[in-house]
Amino acid sequence: MSTNMKVNIAGVEWNNPVTVASGTFGSGAEYSDFVDLNQIGAVTTKGVANVPWPGNPTPRIAETYGGMINAIGLQNPGIDLFVERDIPYLKQYPDTRIIVNVCGKSTEDYCEVVERLADQPVDMLEINISCPNVKEGGIAFGQDPKAVEAITKEMKKRAKQPVIMKLSPNVTNIAEMALAAEAGGADALSLINTLTGMKIDVNRRTFALANKTGGLSGPAIKPVAVRMVYQVAQAVKIPIIGMGGIMCAEDALEFIMAGASAVSIGTANFHNPKVTLEVIEGIRQYCEKNGVKDINELVGCVK
Repeated sequence: MSTNMKVNIAGVEWNNPVTVASGTFGSGAEYSDFVDLNQIGAVTTKGVANVPWPGNPTPRIAETYGGMINAIGLQNPGIDLFVERDIPYLKQYPDTRIIVNVCGKSTEDYCEVVERLADQPVDMLEINISCPNVKEGGIAFGQDPKAVEAITKEMKKRAKQPVIMKLSPNVTNIAEMALAAEAGGADALSLINTLTGMKIDVNRRTFALANKTGGLSGPAIKPVAVRMVYQVAQAVKIPIIGMGGIMCAEDALEFIMAGASAVSIGTANFHNPKVTLEVIEGIRQYCEKNGVKDINELVGCVK
């Protein structure tokens, strides 16, 4: 028996339910020696802004128990170079969907990128609302439900592709943010982004990161991520892409059973470049062993 591994996210069909987390895979070229990109359901690109961003000062990565903390600061070459270089590269892999992660410091920044991508051959847009909103004193867009709904509406007005809103876990009530994005017209949600963390270098008696705080990712955050995906799945009717500490097929299956239609693998790529293919194969083997004819049967099966 062969299992149907195809999933449909907001009208876009993926060959399997696995993508990569933004910022951990570049735009694919860095991993092409290790991974046949045609075998991944979708590639989610590094964040793209309207102009090049230099990112934060170094040091900006620190290893921590069960994961890592990063304060890269969304360094990226900007939309012009992305359109010229990265989209043509990814179009060489016709079986793989292209999801562009969009970042900005104001609603206008996001709008500019989304409008530039309107006529580009990309499949979906993932809007990173963990960015600090400079006009609102630096609070992240994703930490205020009114701001979440407002920016989602603006994206939907301008986007030609389905819009995925990427939710920040650094909130009191994740379901409230998910409902705000759904109310704004989001086609899908992805969660969770990194949790805010800190590491201190006791030998130097200073912060391990120049930025003081950073985003914690890796297996340490997985139980929090699974819980949040489950809560959001109970609250909204739109598809969810689950992420946060996935290292193997069993981890991915937890997210799917909690309510995610697809999963995204991030930190694991850094120490095992082939992890995406191993997870896809592991999900397939689990389904065949357990008589699951269609991967979609498992989505949200744990109530």
